[in-house]
Amino acid sequence: MKRKILFSIIAIVVLAVGTWYVFGVQTSSMVKTDKAQSSQKMQKSEQKGEALQGSKKALVVYFSYTGHTRLLAEQIQKMTGADLFELQPMEAYSKDYKTVEQQGKKEVNEGYQPELKVQVPNLASYDVSFVGTPIWWYSVSPVTASFLSDPALIGKTIVPFCTHGGYGAGHSLEDMKKIATKSTVLDELVLEGNDKEYDKGTILTWLHKAGFSE
Repeated sequence: MKRKILFSIIAIVVLAVGTWYVFGVQTSSMVKTDKAQSSQKMQKSEQKGEALQGSKKALVVYFSYTGHTRLLAEQIQKMTGADLFELQPMEAYSKDYKTVEQQGKKEVNEGYQPELKVQVPNLASYDVSFVGTPIWWYSVSPVTASFLSDPALIGKTIVPFCTHGGYGAGHSLEDMKKIATKSTVLDELVLEGNDKEYDKGTILTWLHKAGFSE
């Protein structure tokens, strides 16, 4: 009788230990599997972001008279890793601001597009062009308009950004779309010009909307 009781107790203990071992190992395995899957998801997510940025050859191109747009262009270039190119007219503008102000008004009203001093090398090889301009009389600068008219931009993506003196972007985005009719023109980043670094958070938000990340 005692032996039967003893064997029964041993059997129960063995069964309990075996059950704990099986379910314990299975649970541990599930936890490890979940962690591994989670890690894989994160890696895939990161790889997706890298692929999105790496799959597109990008250019930051800009015209700047006072230097404000140049500063913004340089920040965007650093945050995207894109190539950087400064647009310049064949005939340089006067260093006298009042003179350029009147000349700019006349050129914008007439839809004038000056000849560029140097064309962007291999422009057709770029998928995305971040195009920067100061706002001249509520529109894009004539130099920027010249660039946007380049046939190499047909079928490409344009991501515009601008700096202004306190009066906003005017109708610059609409004018860009009218000039680059066969390009995809995304939302414009609009910032008031300054001589210091622009807010990175604002730039990042705009870049994310355009499909780029730092």
